[in-house]
Amino acid sequence: MSESTVEEPDFDELERRSGTASKLFDIRAVIGGLFAFYGVLIGLIGVFASEADIQKAQGVNINLWTGVSMLVVGGLFFLWWKLRPLRP
Repeated sequence: MSESTVEEPDFDELERRSGTASKLFDIRAVIGGLFAFYGVLIGLIGVFASEADIQKAQGVNINLWTGVSMLVVGGLFFLWWKLRPLRP
């Protein structure tokens, strides 16, 4: 009988690849990006709001404050993503 040699996979290389792929698809980055994108859009609407729009919200520029708060939440998600990366 002849011995067949089966090549063992390089586990270090597989771990490195899977670690890179897991960082690419981290949901925290996606959520942070969405919060930041919509925060900019809503914030810009708030910056250019008319006095009539502000009076509809009882004198509060709600679009501006919502946009700023969404930018803060998006920044926190990005900070979390950067400080605590996924481990394979």
